[in-house]
Amino acid sequence: MTEIHTKTCRANGIRQFYLEAGEGPPVVLLHGFPETSFAWRFQIPPLASRYRVIAPDLRGYGKTDKPASGYDKRTMANDIVALLTELGIGRIALVGHDRGARVATRLVKDHPDLVDRLVVMDNVPTRIVAREMNARIAQQYWFFMFHQIPDLPEALISGREDLWLRHFFSDWCHDPSTITGEAFETYVKAYKAPGAVRGAMADYRASAEDVAQDLVDADKKIGCPVLSLWGEDFAAVGGLFDMKAIWSEMADNLTTAPIERCGHLPQEEQPEVVNKLLFDFLDDWKG
Repeated sequence: MTEIHTKTCRANGIRQFYLEAGEGPPVVLLHGFPETSFAWRFQIPPLASRYRVIAPDLRGYGKTDKPASGYDKRTMANDIVALLTELGIGRIALVGHDRGARVATRLVKDHPDLVDRLVVMDNVPTRIVAREMNARIAQQYWFFMFHQIPDLPEALISGREDLWLRHFFSDWCHDPSTITGEAFETYVKAYKAPGAVRGAMADYRASAEDVAQDLVDADKKIGCPVLSLWGEDFAAVGGLFDMKAIWSEMADNLTTAPIERCGHLPQEEQPEVVNKLLFDFLDDWKG
């Protein structure tokens, strides 16, 4: 059995919670919304057989601090850089899903020497969502706008975290029953914690700042190898966008992998497929 350690440390001015397992070249996993580091429960044990795996809760999520500010992706990326410094880790392989992919993309652009290779899962970069926005896209991305309204989401969600999360987990998975039982209750408990909903909303409320940051270096392509994978059945990503074209705009050394019978949460819905893709992509990562 793989031993997964739960740890905290203070880095970039906040207390960060993270999971750690295994030894070897470092691989960092960044979760998305509406998840926490728990999202990687199917990836950590197998990856830890070959790699040192670090899976933090992002700023505002899970057991990491939820300060009032600092949710622009540059600051969130610097959270991860500071965590790596505290752990004595240099160059990494970086995996990000959804919001975590936005943090990962900003990290590799701001700190290219730290990232040997990058995996982005079911993510359309923020500036491209903003650039392509129209009525059809807005219908799928309604929560981008709703989550940015001051105070109202927290007021409506409080005490109904299970209903809010049930919508996303059912709507975003090819199989609506993918996340049920103990897994679902784990997420509900996480989002019932003080400040948890506000933290997730703050992540979305940084969107204007995120777009501004992304526009400054929009013509700067990611230099390291990139794997972009996504669920073929998620209407808001593969259903709306030409993902190969989008990520070709972001990176030159690109591999793409659409996943059949899969929605927005590939690591939870098709973990065996995702794990094989990760192992193949990480195969020659020696640290």
